[in-house]
Amino acid sequence: MADFVLVPGAWLGAWAWDEVVPRLRTAGHGVHPVTLTGLVGEDDGRADGEHDAVGLETHVQDVVRAVEDRGLKEAVLVGHSYSGIPVAMAAERIGARLARLVLVDAEIPVEGRSFANSLWDGGGMAAAAIRHNGGFWAPLIAEDFEGQGLSQQQVERIVAGSVPHPGASLTEPASLARSLSELPATYVKCLLDGPEPRTEVAELLQGERWDLVEMHTGHWPMFSRPQELARVLMETTGARS
Repeated sequence: MADFVLVPGAWLGAWAWDEVVPRLRTAGHGVHPVTLTGLVGEDDGRADGEHDAVGLETHVQDVVRAVEDRGLKEAVLVGHSYSGIPVAMAAERIGARLARLVLVDAEIPVEGRSFANSLWDGGGMAAAAIRHNGGFWAPLIAEDFEGQGLSQQQVERIVAGSVPHPGASLTEPASLARSLSELPATYVKCLLDGPEPRTEVAELLQGERWDLVEMHTGHWPMFSRPQELARVLMETTGARS
């Protein structure tokens, strides 16, 4: 059986996987949803200014610890959206403990480039918004989820649970020890969010160790298609329900 370490994207916590977890556990797999540092809400106990130190490296270490502290030996690291960057960086670091990397409509780390740099304008607007929001990236509003295959109830749940995201983690550049092409990986492309993976992902998919799976849903499949996503996770890693 596999051990799935589930890491949600920006603004979200471990709760985002609540409808995926039961299917995986019922099938006998270990499941370890993660809330990254700084994303448990405004009452997370951190003093004023402490959130400024929550950068990309903080989140990489969150994922590494989730594997090492639990003693996982065959870890399937699952990163969604922003978290594809720290999860893929962590996958490099856990060595033989990695069974597979699964990236769900996710960004990937590129040497010297931040998450913000991947945005359409190169990150200028995001950086400005973070500065004007006290060092945080403000969560999306309901209108931002249109066309993503979500019901009104699902959108309301995401909006209600989302918290401001520590800005430094979005603007800190990635650093890689080796090529991601060396890692066994599956990329899950959610087609309502665009029909093709980014160029960097497409290049990796040309290699022998990366596979592509498509889902006919939007960018947040853990909400819009949780049962299908659980099945995809099991099938793409060789696990079966």
